[in-house]
Amino acid sequence: MQATAVLLTTLPRYEQPRLDAALDQLLTAMLDPSALRSTRVLLKPNLITARNGRLACTDGRLIVAVAQWFHGQGARVAVGDSPSFGSARAVLAAIDALPGLRRLGVPVHEFRRRTRVVLASGQPAALASAALECDLLVNLPKVKAHGQMRATLAIKNLFGCLAGFHKPWWHLTHGGDSGRFADLLVELLAALPAGCTVADGVVAMHRTGPIHGQPYPLGILAGGLNPVAVDTALLALLGIDPAGCPLWHAARRAGLEGTTVADLVFPLLQPADCAVHDFVAPEILEPIRFSLCRFVRGAVRRALLRAGAGQ
Repeated sequence: MQATAVLLTTLPRYEQPRLDAALDQLLTAMLDPSALRSTRVLLKPNLITARNGRLACTDGRLIVAVAQWFHGQGARVAVGDSPSFGSARAVLAAIDALPGLRRLGVPVHEFRRRTRVVLASGQPAALASAALECDLLVNLPKVKAHGQMRATLAIKNLFGCLAGFHKPWWHLTHGGDSGRFADLLVELLAALPAGCTVADGVVAMHRTGPIHGQPYPLGILAGGLNPVAVDTALLALLGIDPAGCPLWHAARRAGLEGTTVADLVFPLLQPADCAVHDFVAPEILEPIRFSLCRFVRGAVRRALLRAGAGQ
């Protein structure tokens, strides 16, 4: 499938068998199932926190269904993330995904082992080794409004491939008014392995985010090989002006393919076919930069949660 193609399909609920059918339609269009046997596939959902996890995270039923699809193709499937608070296993348990993953024999990577890479700008980045070592990185973002980025979609979810405390450290060091936070997130795309995106917009989050927003019944799955194109299509569908989205602007500045709706190809539904007009995104964005106090407080909380999980 070409990099400018975005697949949009309706899915009003996470119920079977329609969930499996919708995923099969998207994944078969994006990938060659016959070439996946023994392929090392890493699923990267949004597992931000167990708190309000059923809304704030990629839905557990979707994660398990995607793992089942790749397992059925003979791939070697794993799931990984570096939650803002707690462990990936704890969040997966809170959203009821862990039992299904265990039945499939799918391991969970906590993204603690890291590999230092240098981005195109010369900025070093401590990326999760599991994300760099896979053959196919499957990006499973949750469609959400976001207090700092206006909307968090496919590009933002890959920020989770930074290991551990390096995510808040980037907020602290690169998030000021003159910082490069959005540009560096876009640079991460070139440092990560090839992959595809399936965005969970069945029940989205709006008004605020990324944790304490409100549910919005969007009823959409979006797929594509290019996360920039997927974001552009979703912003059009949600009625959000991309000019007000820092990550879209950063992708545009970088000259990445997929920032113009007119250049995209839609093999299934067009954004206009499933557009909504009452999805609410924050009008005024919060500062990206974390204060030193917030950074330290978060580090202490993460350490306490990790210690508790190890008991």
